[in-house]
Amino acid sequence: MHMLDTALKRREDEGRPIRVGIVGAGFMSQGLSNQIAHSIPGMRVAAISNRKPQRALDVLRYSGFEDARIVESQAALDKEISAGRPAATADAMLIARSEHVDVVVDATGSVEFGAHLALEAFKHGKDVVLLNAEIDATIGPILQTYARKHGVILSACEGDEPGVQMNLVRWVKGLGLIPRVIGNVKGLQDPYRNPTTQKGFAEQWGQNPAMVTSFADGSKISFEQAIVANATGFKVRSRGMSRGLEYRGDVMRIGELYDVDEARALGGIIDYVVGTPLTKVYVLAEHTDPKQRHYLNLYKMGPGPLYPFFTPYHLVHFEVPNAIARVALFRDNVAPPLGGPVVEVCAVAKRDLKAGEVLDNSGMYMTYGEAANVEEMSSGRYLPEGLVEGCKLKGDISKDSVLKYDDVELPPGRLADRLRAEQYAMFRNERWLQDLVSAPV
Repeated sequence: MHMLDTALKRREDEGRPIRVGIVGAGFMSQGLSNQIAHSIPGMRVAAISNRKPQRALDVLRYSGFEDARIVESQAALDKEISAGRPAATADAMLIARSEHVDVVVDATGSVEFGAHLALEAFKHGKDVVLLNAEIDATIGPILQTYARKHGVILSACEGDEPGVQMNLVRWVKGLGLIPRVIGNVKGLQDPYRNPTTQKGFAEQWGQNPAMVTSFADGSKISFEQAIVANATGFKVRSRGMSRGLEYRGDVMRIGELYDVDEARALGGIIDYVVGTPLTKVYVLAEHTDPKQRHYLNLYKMGPGPLYPFFTPYHLVHFEVPNAIARVALFRDNVAPPLGGPVVEVCAVAKRDLKAGEVLDNSGMYMTYGEAANVEEMSSGRYLPEGLVEGCKLKGDISKDSVLKYDDVELPPGRLADRLRAEQYAMFRNERWLQDLVSAPV
């Protein structure tokens, strides 16, 4: 989207910057705020919210806004933004409701809170960009229907792997090829990692140990690949994808790992491998025209049938402003689901679990997530990894067993549970989930 720089410069010259409200004040929000403040013309940080407002204020100060202050009311927030001063607040709904905010960035990683935030933002005419793969993979399809009802956009972000992959998919399609495999690359895969094992790495980089754990135990990549699957219709070959398959060979020969006939039969495959340091994401595509295959071979792409295309990095917060601009200026959604869920993320026991225990959140000590095709999720009544927090176990669950709805008591009154039930009723004509939760939204 090389036109973005021109469009943003025009907004800067006109004095009409895109006003961005960021919810969450973690490591990525800090980088994003600083990036917008110093490197993105035509865009402004309007406000940052965090449960601990001092943390939001610290992020603003980190980004150079020394005169920023904490506010507690809608009037005070709007006054600060209209005066050109970004504000910090503990109440994210003030950002969602403010007429001085154009786009809300959800950087929380919370499914339940994110659902409340998204619906409130939609109701007040705000586009939402997600740095929250957990909510997108769990209830993204149904939230898209609410966004459309309000004439706004709910979008994944660039920089994070789903956005990087979808950009590559669009580029490959533009060359006339047919994507068959969309893959992600990890440096580490160990489903039993936890915040204690990851504490040192997290402290070294100033990150949240739970978030770092979700990277290491495979939960995060499962959420990310589910987003890509829902945006393309691609499926997993089996639950858990390749489960840590190592590949450290030539990236130009990574297509040898896959059977093109299997990929065609599934309608496309999403996957990941561990290793391959020369790349971050890859798309394997075929061309139906033998004349073009001759040219691809000449251009050092190999003989096929699967031609490798790859992006060697993902720069996360450096690229998130591209998604914000695409949404605000061009109404372009980075990774919209085609319809209902195609792949979801089920919860798997990280250790032996006992009856009566209350599950902690993803990236913690009790569960990890694995990507599974929706047909398996539904027929097995699997519990989504994005909804594990607060669920009480009815019986013992052995290590590495998939948790099911029948295994738990759900926390009462959660919006996210009702939305997922509505998602299944709308897109799959399945109403069994509605028997487990309160009435639909």
